[in-house]
This record gives sequence, structure tokens and C-alpha cells, in this order.
Amino acid sequence: MLIGIVLALPLISINMQQRPQESHWLVKPFSMLGSAVSETFFGFSHGVKDTTAMYVDLINIKKQSEQLHSANNELQSRLQSMNELQIENDRLRGLLEFKQTTKMKLTSAQVIGRDLVIDHNTVTINKGTQDGLKSGMAVITTAGVLGYIFKPEPFTAHVMLITDRYAVVDGIVQRTRAHGIVEGKSQTSCALKYVERTEDVKEGDLVVTGGLDNIFPKGFPVAIVESVERKTFSVSLKVDLRPVVDPYKVEEVFIIIDSSKEDFGDKFAPQAAAGTEEAAAAAAATPGTDAPPVNQPATATTPTVKKPETAPATSPAAQTTPAATPKATPKPSPAAKPQETQQ
Repeated sequence: MLIGIVLALPLISINMQQRPQESHWLVKPFSMLGSAVSETFFGFSHGVKDTTAMYVDLINIKKQSEQLHSANNELQSRLQSMNELQIENDRLRGLLEFKQTTKMKLTSAQVIGRDLVIDHNTVTINKGTQDGLKSGMAVITTAGVLGYIFKPEPFTAHVMLITDRYAVVDGIVQRTRAHGIVEGKSQTSCALKYVERTEDVKEGDLVVTGGLDNIFPKGFPVAIVESVERKTFSVSLKVDLRPVVDPYKVEEVFIIIDSSKEDFGDKFAPQAAAGTEEAAAAAAATPGTDAPPVNQPATATTPTVKKPETAPATSPAAQTTPAATPKATPKPSPAAKPQETQQ
């Protein structure tokens, strides 16, 4: 220890003689080594700190993402429920308005089942004989005819659709009033049979109920004409129809108890036809040269009114009494009879 102290005294004395701003050459390696070690330790500790903070932030972000995802799913579910409720509300409001505005006696029901047998096209509703339903009652929707009941049970009933091959409905082409029978053809189509070949039936015409059987109301939509074919050796047209009601999308229906007081007439006529009828009515009501059909009946009756005036009168009573004129005109000459017949 004494030797070490003796050897260190010169170094200490030399260091004490230097200025405090300057560092000795022997201290520089140790200071550089210390600064490098401290810088390395600071960088390592800072990196560990940043990595730990990032990991903690990632854990928090993951939790927040899961919470937001759960809230988003809940909001989407509520939105879908609200949309479904709105659609159902609109549909039920339409059913209520239809029932309040019609003169028919109706009973509402829901579709609870569909027949999967290929041979028949039927649906099942949740009303039966306990609710007053009978076989043969018409089943409709607010858009058109669906079918009629063929197998009622105490609490349910089977409805035969108009697309069933055993279903028949009295139909009329609304535009030309051509009569026919709507019969089922396939699961999505019907046919209008027994229509005379000379009838005017075009693609797009609306076929409505005829109302002859008092089961369906008159003028209610049944189907739309898809194609018309005139065969060479046939006395009737081949008319294919598409039902206005898709039976596989129906949820609520009406069963008609009494339809004798309802007649829809041209309520479901196309807008173009309605506009044409309004224009014709306006032209007929306006006086002028643009309404020849109004003056035509008058010209046809004019000769019969003026003839007694030009014919020779046989007595003063024939001139004063108009009612006696037709009886007095044939008496003066037999030639008057052919003239009246010709006119």
C-alpha cells in the first residue's frame, strides 16, 4: 500500500497542477468507456420501455377493438330488427287499410306451412272450421287472388293455389272483357283457357275475376298475360299467364266470407288506360268539332223526327199531336213503309 501511495502521489500532483477544464490523457479511455456503457444501457432501457409501452397499448387497443366490434354487432342486430319491424308494420298497415276500405266481409290469417309435394301447390293457414271457414272460400291478398280453401280442419286449413293443376277461377281480360277460365299449369304459371280465337288478347293484359261464382269479387287481379298463341286448327287461343301474387312470398292472407257487395270494376286498370278514358270523357264533355261520337247518335235519329213534318198531313190532329204522327204517316201511301224500313 505504501508503494502504491508513493507511486500515485506524482500522478495526483500532476493532475492537481492541470486546469479543471482539461482532462488528463490517462482518464480519457476510462471516460470514453464509461460514456459508451452508459449510452448503451440508456438505449437498451429506452427500447425495453418503448416495447413494454407498445405491448400495453396493443393489449388496450385489442380490448377496445373487441368492445367496438361487439357494440357494432349489437347495433347491426338492432338495425335489422328495426328494418324488419318497419317492413312488417307497413305490410300490416296495408292489410288494415284494405280491410277498412273494402265492402267485403273478410277474415285474416297467417301462412304457417307450405306443401312440399310436387303434385299439388298448397299452403297452410292458421285458421280453420273453428273460425267459421268452409271449403271453397276464396283466399286473397291485397295484391290479387291466391287460391281457395279445399281442405279445412278445426284449427288450420289447406289453401289450393291458383297455380295448382286442379284449381279453376273464372277470369276476364280487363281490357277487352274476353271471358275464360284460369287453370293452374305449373308452380309459377297458369293458363287462360276457352277464349275464342277472335278475341283481342295481348301480352301484358291484366286478367281479373269475373265474379260469376260469387266466391271472388268482380274485377280483382288474378294474373298477367305472358304470351298468346293462335293455332291454325284450334277454335280457342292458347294464353299463358303469370300470377300477380307470388305464393312463396305470402305471409298474411284474407279469407272472403261474403263478397256480394264488392265490385272493383276498373280500380286495378293500368294508368295508361285510365288516362285514355279520362281524355275521352273530357273530349266528350267539351263542345266542338273534336267530339264526333257525341253528334253521331243525333244524326241517326234526325230523319225519323223530321219525316212527319215533310210527309203530307191528313188531318189537323196530325200536326198538333206529335204522338199521333207515327201512326198517321203510313196511311197516305203504301210507299212510305219501304222508306221507313230503309232509314
